[in-house]
Amino acid sequence: MNLQSNDFELFGVYMQFAQDKPQLDARWKELQREAHPDKFAAQGPAAQRLAMQWSVRINEAYQRLKDPLKRASYLCELHDAPINAENNTAMPSDFLMQQMEWREALEDAQSINGLNEIALLAKVDGDEQILKIEQTLDQKKNFPEAAQQVRRLMFIERFAREVDARIDLLEQ
Repeated sequence: MNLQSNDFELFGVYMQFAQDKPQLDARWKELQREAHPDKFAAQGPAAQRLAMQWSVRINEAYQRLKDPLKRASYLCELHDAPINAENNTAMPSDFLMQQMEWREALEDAQSINGLNEIALLAKVDGDEQILKIEQTLDQKKNFPEAAQQVRRLMFIERFAREVDARIDLLEQ
């Protein structure tokens, strides 16, 4: 293992968006067992510190690889197409109109059922966006286009969290 390896190399999986979650989970457990600091107790504090660094590195990689949004962002960045979500908020007008309609619906929603309908719309749209990202990354290999799609998914996921928060408030 090399601390400089990218997450895909570290986990021994293809550098692509589509990943097998059970395979990632199994590989994470395997890597954690190999790098667990307790295994290096007899080798002294320096070896334990290095094992701890490995453990942190493995956990960071796992968090990126298991989450579709983080994985897509990471792939784009590895291919010189940074997301730059803080600086690049430009979106197509049809998407912005959809966001405005969703926000108005969220403001008007008074019941759990109404909020659940909005949540379902966001989930379906988010799932469709993930499929588009997978196709753009794995088949088209168009990383700048995928970066735009990732920014769109970030908007959708942020909105979905806001809907969930409203649902939680009404359920209290």
